[in-house]
Amino acid sequence: MKKMLMLALMLVASSALAVEYFYGFEDQGLPLGYYGDMNCTIVMDPVYAGTYALQCEDAAESGTPQAYIAWITGLADGDVVTAGFWRYDDTPGASPSIRIWGHWNDDPNDINGYAGSAGGQDDYGPGTGWDYTEYTWTVSGGHTGLVIEARTYSVAGDTAWIDDIYVNAPLNTCVMLPEGDVATADGSWSELKSLF
Repeated sequence: MKKMLMLALMLVASSALAVEYFYGFEDQGLPLGYYGDMNCTIVMDPVYAGTYALQCEDAAESGTPQAYIAWITGLADGDVVTAGFWRYDDTPGASPSIRIWGHWNDDPNDINGYAGSAGGQDDYGPGTGWDYTEYTWTVSGGHTGLVIEARTYSVAGDTAWIDDIYVNAPLNTCVMLPEGDVATADGSWSELKSLF
């Protein structure tokens, strides 16, 4: 009985395991995809940390351009994903602004798949330089994938910057970041952070 109770506790604990991923554009990776007209390039100034950051210029006459900066697949109802990044703009109360958002994508073979908005952070930032934005999504409705977006709110020609992306996703999901490599958690303890 004691062994069965211990095994049950271990199974419950393992369902809460998560892996943290960090990406800082040091390998000069670009977004995984886009929605709307946006031009993103790697720059050396301004930078939050390291040598490089991502500069996103709004090239749309209207709408809200989006850069897809992370893609999590293999999700199930009840899974929790947290993502964030550092953003920069120096225009308090005016455009350009940038915020974190997401959409469901249940096609693991197409970054451009769309299965509805997943919502995101309503805060546009203070516009006084670098600040950190983060949001947490709980999967429901049978969705299996989530694309994390950096959305700009501006007019054509406006520019905003992001750096140091953070993703916390359940163990046994796949996380793709701008370098284009899929990070599949193998369960090794050295990869695991914030386990419960």
